[in-house]
Amino acid sequence: MAATPLPQAGGLVGNTMEGMPPPPGTDLTGICFRDQLWLNSFPLDRNLVFDYFALSPFYDLTCNNEQLRMRSVHPLDISQLSKLIGIEYMLNEVMEPHLFVIRKQKRDGPEKVTPMLTYYVLDGSIYQAPQRSSDFASRMVRALYYISKSFTAAASKLEKIGYESDSVKPETKSGAENIDFKEIKRVDQILTALHRKLPPAPPLPPFPEGFAAPSSDTAETQDGQAQNGHSDPIIDQGAAKRLKLEK
Repeated sequence: MAATPLPQAGGLVGNTMEGMPPPPGTDLTGICFRDQLWLNSFPLDRNLVFDYFALSPFYDLTCNNEQLRMRSVHPLDISQLSKLIGIEYMLNEVMEPHLFVIRKQKRDGPEKVTPMLTYYVLDGSIYQAPQRSSDFASRMVRALYYISKSFTAAASKLEKIGYESDSVKPETKSGAENIDFKEIKRVDQILTALHRKLPPAPPLPPFPEGFAAPSSDTAETQDGQAQNGHSDPIIDQGAAKRLKLEK
């Protein structure tokens, strides 16, 4: 008789292999029990499955079923169990000879019981079924692991995309330096349209009194000289080009 650890069993297996009951609150979902010698000697049916279960570390020796066994009464006799108060085991479901479901519950009265844990015997191996809270927590941890893994993969792909865009930047910059004549023509059209919307330029102010307006020949000469870089005809051209005073 020995408690056989599962492939992923934890460090609690050593405390249950000596045949001593585990301390209250111990999680035994990581181990299974199987006694091949007993299975070879007795048939596994609804009448003997509880005797087989009593050999496992999942069995509580202080339960009401053990009191009935000491009185030579069948441990699953519901008529006798209903008269007691405390921890008891009940055979919940049976699929002979492969599956037996045993429920551990606390009885507070003939009709008042509180389920605690569930065990099942599958093809001669006894397991403790996990609680819903543990199952939910395990599923949440697994879901968070895959979510974190997907975010890590997405971040690595985004980094690669960023590197590729950085390598393309010099090419786009050199292409932006090329002159786009269509864009220049479009800007000219916009400026022309804005210029047409502006009001006409005001007339030139009159010449001050005592000064005569320059003739057309003089104005053309001054324009040509201004284009050659001379901006002050009075200083550069001397007294001959000065404006004549009207007498």
